[in-house]
Amino acid sequence: FCKLKHFRRVATRFDKLARNFLAAVLLASARLWLRAYESTT
Repeated sequence: FCKLKHFRRVATRFDKLARNFLAAVLLASARLWLRAYESTT
């Protein structure tokens, strides 16, 4: 969860709708997962 806070949009939460915030969290999580996956292959 700490790595997600490095993304400014997730850490500051400017979105008013929970749907938009969840989408930002999911995109950041996917980006972190892909970065970890690429480093292992």
